Amino acid sequence: MNFHIMTLFPDMIRRGLETSILGRAKEAGYISIDAVNIRDYTIDKHKKVDDYTYGGGAGMLMQAQPIYDCHKAIVENIRKEKEGANPRVIYVTPQGKVFDQSMAREFAREDDLIFLCGHYEGVDERVLEEIVTDYISIGDYVLTGGELPAMVMIDAISRLVPGVLNNSDSAETESFQDGLLEYPQYSRPEEWMGKKVPEILLSGNHAKVDEWRLEQSKLRTKERRPDLYEKWVLEHPEVPKKKRRKK
Repeated sequence: MNFHIMTLFPDMIRRGLETSILGRAKEAGYISIDAVNIRDYTIDKHKKVDDYTYGGGAGMLMQAQPIYDCHKAIVENIRKEKEGANPRVIYVTPQGKVFDQSMAREFAREDDLIFLCGHYEGVDERVLEEIVTDYISIGDYVLTGGELPAMVMIDAISRLVPGVLNNSDSAETESFQDGLLEYPQYSRPEEWMGKKVPEILLSGNHAKVDEWRLEQSKLRTKERRPDLYEKWVLEHPEVPKKKRRKK
């Protein structure tokens, strides 16, 4: 899978994504990360990519021309190998839909994704109308630029690309994959600071272990993320609900 990131800070993207699991996945050829400097496409002799906003207001706005030409160059390169390709363009903005695991699964099915990282007071609306297909947020707060949110999404999406994770079961069992938070996990020693590993995990009965883990996931989700739990209950009507005990 190929990620193309339009940014004013390509080094920030590379340093953040070319280490650990994603770095190994890149070296192995499971993903590629192309951080493209928008500033390289400005026609301004001083390499400016921003200007004042019409109508007044604080701060500067990223101009349409450098972004449009940057996007055009990326798409032309993609089409050299994939004729007629029309890759989705994700604009990272607090005005977009909030990113979640279902979006990660959807985006992971793409061959190429283009991310546009805004800065300053945002981006000229006209270029957004021309190139953007998806407006995505990672939460209801404001950051300095779109680089960190883009890296968060690329990390989540990459984990679902076949071959990226060594353990094929990892992406299927971790938090949010099935709509529930992950169950408690334990490692050696069996007892630490007076706290023992639950007996069921030492039993060797895999069916019972799976049953215990599901129940723990449900309990943890209900306690810590009741919004997710209610959604999970609605999506799993086939799961019998425990009858309330009469007092």
